[in-house]
Amino acid sequence: MQQPPNLVYVFPDQLRCRSLGYSGDAQAITPNIDRFAAQSMNFTNAVASAPVCTAYRASLLTGKYTTSHGMVINGLRMNPNQRCFGHILTEAGYHTGYIGKWHLYADELGNHHDPKNSFVPRGPHRLGFDGEWMAYNFHHENYGTYYHRESPDKLFYGADVYEPDAQTDLAIDFIRRAAHSRQPFALFLSWGPPHDPWVPENVPQRFWELFKDAAFPDPPNYQPFNDEPYCDDWARLSEKDRAELEAWRRGYYAQVTSIDWNFGRLLSALDAGDTAANTIVVFTSDHGEMFGAHGRRAKNIFYDEACRIPLLIRWPQRIPADSTCDICLSTVDLMPTLGALLQTPLPADLEGMDLSHWALGQAGPEPEAALMQICGATAAWEDGHEWRALRDKRYTYAIYRVDGQELLFDNQADPYQLKNLVGDAEHAPVLAKFRAMLQQKMTALNDSFEACTWYRDHWTDGERNIIRSATCEFAP
Repeated sequence: MQQPPNLVYVFPDQLRCRSLGYSGDAQAITPNIDRFAAQSMNFTNAVASAPVCTAYRASLLTGKYTTSHGMVINGLRMNPNQRCFGHILTEAGYHTGYIGKWHLYADELGNHHDPKNSFVPRGPHRLGFDGEWMAYNFHHENYGTYYHRESPDKLFYGADVYEPDAQTDLAIDFIRRAAHSRQPFALFLSWGPPHDPWVPENVPQRFWELFKDAAFPDPPNYQPFNDEPYCDDWARLSEKDRAELEAWRRGYYAQVTSIDWNFGRLLSALDAGDTAANTIVVFTSDHGEMFGAHGRRAKNIFYDEACRIPLLIRWPQRIPADSTCDICLSTVDLMPTLGALLQTPLPADLEGMDLSHWALGQAGPEPEAALMQICGATAAWEDGHEWRALRDKRYTYAIYRVDGQELLFDNQADPYQLKNLVGDAEHAPVLAKFRAMLQQKMTALNDSFEACTWYRDHWTDGERNIIRSATCEFAP
């Protein structure tokens, strides 16, 4: 009997889909990712169901939407009384490994380097990842950094060591050791780049040199003013920030190339052994980056620069190579889809859809549209930034809570999402369809579309620990 397939899940932080060679960016230097795309199925309409770090990770590991797992902003501590991806992998006999950023454990805003926030002790808060742990909760420095294993003691890579290089070394070592076991393995590798800061000191010089003289002008949807009143402090751009945008883009692309180099090393190590044929490799990200588009920086928004993510899945001889799939897959669908490919038992209360038949090249049920939710500012209990959105194969529909402002974009005719069609009579039936669909989806999730501080007052213990959600009163 053939051993169940292994899983290698690789997700750099803040890598937008459009900044890769295989997706059409002529300035990107990503030969390894591009080569991998030719070996994989490319999900061209994949989006983050919540394009911000913590909510994405919680949805990835639970198969549920933000309002169901409760991680409505960054800097919260997830309630561990939920059935997660790590649990089903461990219970199915997988040797698990988690390397890199976790971002589900802190219970205060800031103070990231204090071990009480950076170290996740073995036990329920590792959400079923009971194998090897080489992780930290949160930071974005790429040099002089550290990780934890089984104690609060920080294990430093070294002052001159680029963190993704060291993390990739750890991942290669994990794969080589696991390959000699009869036990299947599941490795999650969470790189920090290409998250800011995008300065020369935060990326190896050889990658910075590739882009130091490159021109990265503002995109067609750049706005010289902030997206008020909807943007939070993380999205606002000062005049100094705007003057730095082109240099930031250079640093971003340099970091993307550094990730590509490390991904190539990882694939070479995997392919050199005899495990690649029975290993599912996923390359994706948690969200993208705006870089001034629509008057915003960062993420936390429904525009394509922030919500559209790369999603490439390779499984030799099983998943069709060099293929594309345009289904509206989002974060919540990943656990049920990958779990089905791995043939692991799945929790009955998943909110995502098993789309494994599409990954295997077979038509079948698919989402009509991807639901996206943001419940507040990026990391602050601050009202006024909440929105809900739907994205199907052609349109994006969104609504803000603060003033009821609606937006409707035809992403095929208007890829930079410049023309709001809400007032266009020709699109009135489309608008009505999306309004009804959104209400139906929110009702099914018991999503009452509250202000951010309402979630603080009703779903936390008064600090930043989640104790309930729209669908669950979590056990103590």
